[in-house]
Amino acid sequence: MSFNNLDTLYRQVIMDHYKNPRNKGKLEEGSVTVDMNNPTCGDRIHLTMKVENGKVVDAKFEGEGCSISMASASMMTQAIKGKDFDTALRLSSIFSDMMQGKDYDDDIDLGDIEALQGVSKFPARIKCATLAWKAMEKGLRNEQ
Repeated sequence: MSFNNLDTLYRQVIMDHYKNPRNKGKLEEGSVTVDMNNPTCGDRIHLTMKVENGKVVDAKFEGEGCSISMASASMMTQAIKGKDFDTALRLSSIFSDMMQGKDYDDDIDLGDIEALQGVSKFPARIKCATLAWKAMEKGLRNEQ
């Protein structure tokens, strides 16, 4: 696939997650709750995760922000559902490396998350893409 076609596909994936976010909403009692914001651009996220026995059973988010931050939150909640803490945190580390333009472990299928790799070329937008991931890390680390 040519670079232009891939770029177009990635844009479509991001916009699909923005316009049709997966796991939008919040979980009720017994959930891990994390609120974070990006003071630079005003993005904010309210993440709730149901965790049991060191595993993310469910994850939902609410928030306001740009297409990148909301699409990233949608992708992240999809990616961590059913994962143990170590795997979820490893995904976050891989995502962070990808956002910084570093080589990352491509043995793991990132699925739709790969659509965000172009964000690394726009340093001002990296915080938008990583906001939900940082919220997830904070919540899981507090549970360990």
